[in-house]
Amino acid sequence: MKIKTNEIKSIIKQEIEGFKSELDIKEVGTVTQIGDGIAKIHGLQNAMAAEMVEFENGIQGMVLNLEEDSVGVAILGDYLKIEEGDSVKKLNRVLAVPAGEELLGRVLTPLGEPLDGKGPISTDRYWPVEYNAPGIADRQPVKEPLQTGIKAVDSMTPIGRGQRELIIGDRKTGKTAIAIDTIINQKGKGVKCVYIAIGQKASTVAGVVQKLQESGAMDYTIVVAANASDPAPMQYIAPYAGCAMAEYFMYEKNQHTLCIYDDLSKQANAYRELSLLLRRPPGREAYPGDIFYCHSRLLERSAKLSDERGGGSLTALPIIETQEGEVSAYIPTNVISITYGQIYLLPNLFASGIRPAIDVGISVSRVGGNAQIKAMKKYAGSLRLDLAQFRELEAFAQMGTELDAATQKQLDRGVRLVEILKQGQYVPMDVPEQVAIIFAGTQGLCDQVPVENIQNFESEYLKFLRETHPEILSGITETGELEDPDRLNEITAEFVNDYISKLPE
Repeated sequence: MKIKTNEIKSIIKQEIEGFKSELDIKEVGTVTQIGDGIAKIHGLQNAMAAEMVEFENGIQGMVLNLEEDSVGVAILGDYLKIEEGDSVKKLNRVLAVPAGEELLGRVLTPLGEPLDGKGPISTDRYWPVEYNAPGIADRQPVKEPLQTGIKAVDSMTPIGRGQRELIIGDRKTGKTAIAIDTIINQKGKGVKCVYIAIGQKASTVAGVVQKLQESGAMDYTIVVAANASDPAPMQYIAPYAGCAMAEYFMYEKNQHTLCIYDDLSKQANAYRELSLLLRRPPGREAYPGDIFYCHSRLLERSAKLSDERGGGSLTALPIIETQEGEVSAYIPTNVISITYGQIYLLPNLFASGIRPAIDVGISVSRVGGNAQIKAMKKYAGSLRLDLAQFRELEAFAQMGTELDAATQKQLDRGVRLVEILKQGQYVPMDVPEQVAIIFAGTQGLCDQVPVENIQNFESEYLKFLRETHPEILSGITETGELEDPDRLNEITAEFVNDYISKLPE
């Protein structure tokens, strides 16, 4: 048998030329210290801030500290399963979460893992947790209303699409209730909602989810939950993760979105815990110096995009819990300065039955009438001043002073306006109906209705308008204006007389 050496040589030569050396180089470090959701790792010299790493048991972490001979990592999982000496490898990417329509109606962890037992999330789209806020040229002014369905908010502290409006107050004053009502009110309005629960009891979150399901709001809502039992790193990244899920709809689908951060006080506490464990120097109230940046880079991501960028929007309603009404504390003042206004809730108003317990004096919206329809702007314009004057007169009247007729009339109207602005939980009201009842209140048409009957009068009056004069309400919906106020005045006056005549003596 004769061997053709030339052929063999040519084959070997081709194999050598076609061979590409593919060497997989991974930088690997070692855990030198572990505890309380934080790991110190030696050997990852080229790690970047916010880069993802993976421990040998598959748990992931995020780089927070870059030191001379080690890196500090926040562990996004059960840190009790990690031991000193374990190996860690860089993943050469930043943290990203699942995104897309598939997330709607689901309850997820900040990493996008399901908590509702409905199976895995089937999406191949991801969005980075840390994303640059749009620049000035990419934005447009906030001028499109985002209706909450709450009379006191839509009339006096209106919210626009793309706005950041803070909800602030002591615990148990109805902060979450305002946020949930706002989500329920977005039904049929094309707004995708993300509710981010930070550091709350799992039972509380389950109650919120149940209420959203009962009202049909889960169809357009994503719930992101970092419960009180979850480690601090998960509570820290939860708002960024929820914001990223909403940003997908704003940037990729050009849709309107709403993010509720409930609440950022607990996120600040989690970040303080991480920072102190990482040996960062504490500043005021033991928070690190960059806690302001922590919240500002989150809230700056909300915007009304320019038409060139698609015109989508992300509205943020951050919630902050105060201690004994201390609005001048570090975190409340930080977030107040980042937002376009605040809804301030008072415990004594809540306890006295005025709900929502909004303090008219300190609550403000810096977008104001730009985020209202013309009819609401016209007839609710005097409401804030009327209520502020009423509060002063009320304090004066409590001293038992004799009042003249004009002052007594102003006092009586103020009492009725307060009653009109009361609203039950989970019953948001359409804007045309809000305009109608506020019109009746501010024009003095309810002044003869007994105070204890105002709530019943409101429901009867709105039912009467819906059934006999629907064209008035539909006209406000279509044009945003009350085109014939004289006619509504006449109709309302007739209804009031008829209502009072039927009251028992």
